[in-house]
Amino acid sequence: MELVISIVLPVFGLIGLGWLSAHSGYLKMTTGDGLIDFVFRIGIPLLIFRTIASADFTGVQPWSLWASYFSGVVIAWVLGTLVIRRVFQRDARAGVVGGVSSAFSNTVLIGIPLILRAYDDEGAAAIFLLISIHLPLMMLTCTLLQQRAMRLDGLLDRETGIIETLKVVVLGLVKNPIIVGIVGGGLWYLVGLPLAGLPKTLIGYLADVAGALALFAMGMQLRRYEVSGNILPAIYLSIIKLSVMPAIVLVAALYIFPLPPLWVKAMVVTAACPVGVNTLLIADYFKTGQALASNTITISTGLSVGTMALWLYIAELVV
Repeated sequence: MELVISIVLPVFGLIGLGWLSAHSGYLKMTTGDGLIDFVFRIGIPLLIFRTIASADFTGVQPWSLWASYFSGVVIAWVLGTLVIRRVFQRDARAGVVGGVSSAFSNTVLIGIPLILRAYDDEGAAAIFLLISIHLPLMMLTCTLLQQRAMRLDGLLDRETGIIETLKVVVLGLVKNPIIVGIVGGGLWYLVGLPLAGLPKTLIGYLADVAGALALFAMGMQLRRYEVSGNILPAIYLSIIKLSVMPAIVLVAALYIFPLPPLWVKAMVVTAACPVGVNTLLIADYFKTGQALASNTITISTGLSVGTMALWLYIAELVV
């Protein structure tokens, strides 16, 4: 329990301070936008680059890690879609937003700082292996499902839109600084060059502040997501995201696709993270479910203060 308190309170304390600084007007929202820009474009990519470039992946088989985590993603996504489509009688496009909102973890702004604090670089190596396919796979899947949903809702012809939309998504992924950091770190690791001297020092200065700034910036961004309408569906999706998904990942990582103990913990904690802001970007892009995505981000982040502590405790107890 001492471990849980020492990890969870500082992490969500920084998020709370970020929210309070924006809510009180002490810092302008443009400050939060600048912090997010730094975190996504410089801080986190360099942190990922440094960790991958200097990690020891000898004997590592990432397939089990990916399979265990995405088992939880698939089940949570299906449940979220069914809840929105069957329980709340929404259209197919809203069903896709519901699915992704119940399965898309905030791996960058919350997952990485949390894993680093709890499990150091060895745990971070696990989450970076996950991130290497997480964002591309989630975005491509969501795009394909949303295109299908638009056809079901009579908004697209069968021949319209999918190639053009995929081109936009793929181009965006290629330019994404997180992906660049992953690829750069992987190439550096494969070449076998040591990361030392002035480059190591400069990267260290920028990477070491990335986690704290990511959490603070996340808090500031929460000020922007007002909770209004679609509250009950968002609560259902938050419950799926924060309870069902980490439970499935825990079972899969322990018994179906066995992982090293530290990696099991890292995957469970990542699965237990609240909903990521990319869900709102997806909803905005396809012009549907914005309130649903926004509410799920806010509600799941608030609830995760307690559920994250619980899953950290369960992971330490069971693994």
